[in-house]
Amino acid sequence: MPGRNALRREGEGDQMQIRLPEPIEAEGGLECGVDEVGVGSAIAEVYVAACILDPSRRIQGLRDSKQLTPERRKELSELIRERALDFSIATASLEEVDRLNVFGATMLAMQRAVAGLKHRPGIVLVDGNRLPRLPFPARTIVKGDAKVRSISAASILAKVARDEAILEYDREFPQYGFAANKGYLTEFHLASLRQFGPCRVHRRSYAPIKEMLGRAGGDPQLGLPG
Repeated sequence: MPGRNALRREGEGDQMQIRLPEPIEAEGGLECGVDEVGVGSAIAEVYVAACILDPSRRIQGLRDSKQLTPERRKELSELIRERALDFSIATASLEEVDRLNVFGATMLAMQRAVAGLKHRPGIVLVDGNRLPRLPFPARTIVKGDAKVRSISAASILAKVARDEAILEYDREFPQYGFAANKGYLTEFHLASLRQFGPCRVHRRSYAPIKEMLGRAGGDPQLGLPG
């Protein structure tokens, strides 16, 4: 009979499907959840959070941040910051996204988030199916933000932090509707790009932005308001 801290394989293939409904001590240490936000956006940084929950200070209502209202995300983010044993929020810059591509930048931000923890995790559980190089035991979990509490908490922290940054960009560049679309290419965002061109926070390596700059003659100064 496996113990409470055992990792259970479900299904086939190389992907470890792990169900850990509570924060636990795993492999001699603490469980750390990691998640990112902003990978699919056309603007700004990638945000990543790493979180170690405190089993003695339970937080009700943790789930995938996308399933929560902005108000509830904010409430939970404040509770996580107050009650978590440890957390860290890191970014990869717009320049790093353009230089490394968004996947490479995300892996870098994940490394930074885990490195920013004060406590040494015994295992790192990363949402998705790609794992950064880490100096700790680590596993990926597909849809982990909906399955594992520590990843849900990391998802909420990263989402709230990024949304706050996006509001600043929206105040600076109101013509693109960033507050509503979070930088994703909605019809309104695309129409704004056609009218105004990209601004300085658009990812110039992102295909639609790159095409617009190419049509502007390849001059990086063209079509960049602000």
